[in-house]
Amino acid sequence: MISAKKCQAKLEGNNRCPYLLLFMNERIFHDEIEKLRRAERIERSEIERVIDLSSEGIEAGSVLDVGTGTALFAEHFVRRGFKVCGIDINPKMIAAARRYVPQGEFKISGAEAIPYRDQSFDIVFFGYVLHEVDDYLKALKEARRVCRKRVSILEWRYEQQEFGPPIEHRLKPEKVISWAKQAGFSSIETTQLTHLVLYRLVI
Repeated sequence: MISAKKCQAKLEGNNRCPYLLLFMNERIFHDEIEKLRRAERIERSEIERVIDLSSEGIEAGSVLDVGTGTALFAEHFVRRGFKVCGIDINPKMIAAARRYVPQGEFKISGAEAIPYRDQSFDIVFFGYVLHEVDDYLKALKEARRVCRKRVSILEWRYEQQEFGPPIEHRLKPEKVISWAKQAGFSSIETTQLTHLVLYRLVI
């Protein structure tokens, strides 16, 4: 693991260290890892519908799961026959992802500096994570860079709910659309799910 001294040096040099960001960003999930796989959260996520919508109308065989967590979505993409890679800023999440989805490739990384070459994946998927990143526009530009066809973003609705993060941590739809346009996406589609919202960004 990188030392605190090296982290601080990177931070001061404007190359922000993911290990420091993990604890500096209050929007990042810090609760028990297994809570990400609770039955009510899985039901609320509408995983099969989300995967259907994310791959609808395109020929896709590979996906990058950004902020993969315990690889819940990655696991279901693998079941559909996708080749899956995932990144997460939290080393404990990556360890859990590797246990749950040994077929996948998982790396410690933030969304603002994705460690893959241009156009490496057919789909780039963000599950409950865009609201946690440090730089929204940079994260979307990076997603577009490594994506060939579609970026799919599952987020909390911008409304107060009995579950999920507080309203001040949620993203306004108009903000997401504005960042997507600035990042260079050709079109943005928004689908309201039962409890969540899915944005589909076309390269």
